[in-house]
Amino acid sequence: MAGSSSRGAALLRALRGAGSRPRRGDGTRHLSSCGILATLQPPKRPPAAPAWGLQPPARTFLNLAAPRLGGKRMEYGEARVLGYSMEQMYNVVANVESYQHFVPWCKSSKILSCRKGLTRAELEVGFAPLVERYVSEISLTPQHQIRAVCNDSRIFSHLETLWRFSPGLPGQPDTCTLDFYVSFEFKSILHSHLANLFFDEVVKQMVTAFERWAEKTYGPQTDVHPQKCLQAARCM
Repeated sequence: MAGSSSRGAALLRALRGAGSRPRRGDGTRHLSSCGILATLQPPKRPPAAPAWGLQPPARTFLNLAAPRLGGKRMEYGEARVLGYSMEQMYNVVANVESYQHFVPWCKSSKILSCRKGLTRAELEVGFAPLVERYVSEISLTPQHQIRAVCNDSRIFSHLETLWRFSPGLPGQPDTCTLDFYVSFEFKSILHSHLANLFFDEVVKQMVTAFERWAEKTYGPQTDVHPQKCLQAARCM
């Protein structure tokens, strides 16, 4: 599990670096934020090879590609500069019980136990024709990082989510950089045929859903002009 987490951190660092290579005309749109998107396809390696070996991205991190089917681990990473503070976005992600109100396809979310730095939550996600209920172990580093690992799942052999919060535009504490990384793998080939649906309807919509909930919670965000985002990315 530590290897998977370090891979997520490596992808997030790569995303931050991709900000200095903007590409126009890719059709990507984000509310009033600007962002960097990336998708990594499953590695073309024999089954005996480590599942977390990175495959070099094709062309540019700004391209989105649909994941392949076949029961292999899939990964997705995204970085956005948002007009909310680190504390505000951390609080939105850490409030697991609110997920049922806005996270794509989340039917219910409740806290099972909570102690300093570690929370156990039960989530129910429904995407036809399945409804999946699982327990997520969530480790929290206040205002900096939230990591969730799925346990006791019937259809997922692996599901890990990593959120990181860092300063946004220079001199603007009411902005932050939000890094999102997720990796998942279905247990069977039968379930893996849901990969494209899960990828398109849940994974790719995740950051936008949290951004919209932040707006509902805190009001309109500080204007984050794309040019300012690019200038900040070049300084990172």
